[in-house]
Amino acid sequence: MLIKVKNVSKIYTTGDVKTKALDNVSFSVKKGEFLAIVGPSGSGKSTLMHILGALDIPTSGEYVLNEKNVENMKDDDLAEIRNKEIGFIFQSYNLLARTSALKNVILPMSYAGVPKKERVERAKKVLGIVDLEDKLNNAPNQLSGGQKQRVAIARALVMKPSILLADEPTGNLPTSQSHEILNIFKDLNKEGHTIILITHEEDIAKRAHRVITLVDGKIVSDKKR
Repeated sequence: MLIKVKNVSKIYTTGDVKTKALDNVSFSVKKGEFLAIVGPSGSGKSTLMHILGALDIPTSGEYVLNEKNVENMKDDDLAEIRNKEIGFIFQSYNLLARTSALKNVILPMSYAGVPKKERVERAKKVLGIVDLEDKLNNAPNQLSGGQKQRVAIARALVMKPSILLADEPTGNLPTSQSHEILNIFKDLNKEGHTIILITHEEDIAKRAHRVITLVDGKIVSDKKR
């Protein structure tokens, strides 16, 4: 099993006020699944995304990724998990503004110590996967929203992560470009990539093969399509 989440709760404390964002959540994900986590605002899906992405740790419970217990890790170990095991794709793209598509994709490899020649080869390869081989030298302000998100997908792929974790990846895009991005996810999943998609939109979630629904920090539904 690629991911095991067992009895995970997350409580935020502000002064004397405690807020339970996740309440005893349990599920597992096999390698090669395409999973959507859906729920309204305040359902806990963003908190769950942060835990799955090793950006936060649970208050209680267990999170195992690729047989590594993430919930007990120190900051340096969490940073390594984020760099090597998880490919992040965000709604706001998170690209460096004055940097070419190629250099944006190269960046995670620089942090990981990948040799320079290999960095360029791998970056060009993943940009080809998302049909942007003709935009290598374009900065983000020379790209459409959909093209920016494709650069972000290429950057997420380049470290060959265990999971692609996409947080509202079509939230800033018009419908036609949203479909393009979802079709890329579908193709990547066919090639064996494990994809976890966080969204509040039911029609976007339906493109996944399995949908977990969160309400008030609890899983109320876990359905395969």
